[in-house]
Amino acid sequence: MDEKQYLIDALSISESWRVFRIMSEFVEAIEELSEVKRAVTIFGSARATPEDKYYVKAEYLARLLAQKGFSVITGGGPGIMEAANKGAAEAGGTSVGLNILLPLEQVPNPYANLRINFKYFFIRKVMFVKFAVAYVILPGGFGTMDELFEALTLIQTRRIKSFPVVLMGSDYWRGLVDWLKNAMVAEGNIAREDLDLIQVLDDPEEVVRHIQKFVIL
Repeated sequence: MDEKQYLIDALSISESWRVFRIMSEFVEAIEELSEVKRAVTIFGSARATPEDKYYVKAEYLARLLAQKGFSVITGGGPGIMEAANKGAAEAGGTSVGLNILLPLEQVPNPYANLRINFKYFFIRKVMFVKFAVAYVILPGGFGTMDELFEALTLIQTRRIKSFPVVLMGSDYWRGLVDWLKNAMVAEGNIAREDLDLIQVLDDPEEVVRHIQKFVIL
């Protein structure tokens, strides 16, 4: 066997074993999260500071959710994620951080009382949606948008059971919602009723009431 063929075969074996690592991460995460009930997944910028108004709102929202018997899941990092984990933990609730190692920004926050570390991004994303009874999306960047539109796609295509998707912060989201109406709907790329999958709210207490309409505790 020449060196080139040996390297090809070695790479093939390595890729095959990767499947088992993926399976293992799925199994471990599902086992860890199996006892987490009525979880609201909260997303938002990793760059928000404690002085940011959305950090304050996320912390208060998570505290209210914990007091109402909900668990809170975040990406486990800083910013909005930290705020939500802090609010839930300090209210005595289940505060879950699904952490992933990234070259920028993603350092685990100290407030998650259940923390799971992920190697694979896509497995982590499955866990967010699998264990959620609602999504709350605060202002954020590409990662936040990714989670928002993935959830909307899965609900729209009926790959998952519909759940509330709340955009929190009308000033921040107004431009996006207008674009969905004036571009996507206007050009027939989504149906007008697809916009009903999104609720835009500002007040944390109103967000909790909205979620409670769809979730039986």
